[in-house]
Amino acid sequence: MSSFIDLGVPTKLAAALADLGITSPFPIQAATLPDSLAGRDVLGRGRTGSGKTFAFVLPLLARLAESKAPRRPMRPRALILAPTRELATQIEATMAPLAATLGLRTLTVFGGVGANPQIRGLKAGVDVLVACPGRLADHIQQGYASLDAVEITVLDEADHMADLGFLPVVRRLMDGTPTNGQRMLFSATLDGGVDVLVKRFMHKPVTHHVDSAAEAPIEMTHHVLHVRHDDRFPVLVDLTAAPGRTVVFTRTKRRAKTLTRQLVQAGVPAVELHGNLAQNARNRNMAAFSDGSAQTLVATDIAARGIHVDDIAIVIHADPPVEHKAYLHRSGRTARAGAQGTVITLMTDDQQSEVRDLTRKAGIKPTTSKARPGDALLAQLAPGERTYSAPVSPVPEPIEESNGGQSRRGRGAGRPSGTRTAAPAANRGAGGGGRGTGARSGGTRGTSGDQGGRAQAPRGQGAAPRSRRSGTGSTPVHTSQSSSGGAAAFSARSRAAR
Repeated sequence: MSSFIDLGVPTKLAAALADLGITSPFPIQAATLPDSLAGRDVLGRGRTGSGKTFAFVLPLLARLAESKAPRRPMRPRALILAPTRELATQIEATMAPLAATLGLRTLTVFGGVGANPQIRGLKAGVDVLVACPGRLADHIQQGYASLDAVEITVLDEADHMADLGFLPVVRRLMDGTPTNGQRMLFSATLDGGVDVLVKRFMHKPVTHHVDSAAEAPIEMTHHVLHVRHDDRFPVLVDLTAAPGRTVVFTRTKRRAKTLTRQLVQAGVPAVELHGNLAQNARNRNMAAFSDGSAQTLVATDIAARGIHVDDIAIVIHADPPVEHKAYLHRSGRTARAGAQGTVITLMTDDQQSEVRDLTRKAGIKPTTSKARPGDALLAQLAPGERTYSAPVSPVPEPIEESNGGQSRRGRGAGRPSGTRTAAPAANRGAGGGGRGTGARSGGTRGTSGDQGGRAQAPRGQGAAPRSRRSGTGSTPVHTSQSSSGGAAAFSARSRAAR
């Protein structure tokens, strides 16, 4: 296998990678680096988790270090466009230690936070600007930024930018960059609007196809659990109470908020991530999920691509997604960078046809099993001792929840039986289900249409998994896996996704 130096990465950058524990290139890096380091336009297709961030960060930093152009106020030398705040933050966190080694300055720009710190950073001069399209367009319109000195431009997750409707503003931003600059575009798919960007802005791009988005990684196992309506929530509680990080996906923001509250009430430390949260709440919840004080994250599709946290063991589709690309993007939160991962879809009788079509289009053949609370299968899928914290508040009155367009009244959130420990203070806030300073829905949406929140900085490509944590500091206790008290509220069908 080639080393980074063999591929042409400067010695100083290769040494900085080694300091981070990164010594072997991933396939997409090995494929693209010779061309990108040579200054060619590169078009890379690869699913999330394939290592593409280093594939464009390394040639970008190498070019800036070699050109040695002066850093000027409000005129960045390189531009990386990302569709979400989480992804922009993740890219900058990945790049920052390498940039510091070369004496280069980085800055992130996105909506949902105050503009003044970003304006000060732009005025001070920046080498690499990582930005969401909407907020950057605002700064340019107000005269705080110009793209006429950009030497290299990167579009990351271009297909997601197309899905979010950012292509018109992306085209305007790209029009503001020099035509002779190097350009790289990375995307899971290269259809539709992405192809328009390629034809308009890229000059004889070298195309590399690695880890097709139409295929799930071999390290990922897929399961469909055929459950009764009234069993959905008890089964979910059983799975999420196991050790390790779990991401649960829902179709709507309201559903994510409600389900987070119900999980916390059932003794599972959980936080939410969706478009109705203010930026500080997103940051707080992602920090709780990253540091292990909340082992379960409940998210909507809009957050599916922005979640980059190490060692996510399980992804659960509490609501099957509407289309197969969303299934693959959601599922891509686990089995990243060669790690193992499990994907579980909860399916009721009325969803069988929908899930069958979904998995067929996604190109996977899941193992389908009938499941009830307490079944041995659940312990196989999510191994380890179940632990629970005391609920933070009484079970709520009946509520309506999302399940693809219908509604039905539920009877409240059930809990597994067994001994529980006292609820730590973190659950009453970050868990989203209690009172206090935790995440609340109804926060302001990010300005300029930028989506997402803050993610944990990576510990390095191929880093060893961190130890799993079972809760928020509470003493682990073994509990029985009773099926009594199942939550009809979770099981109920509900109104259409918004």
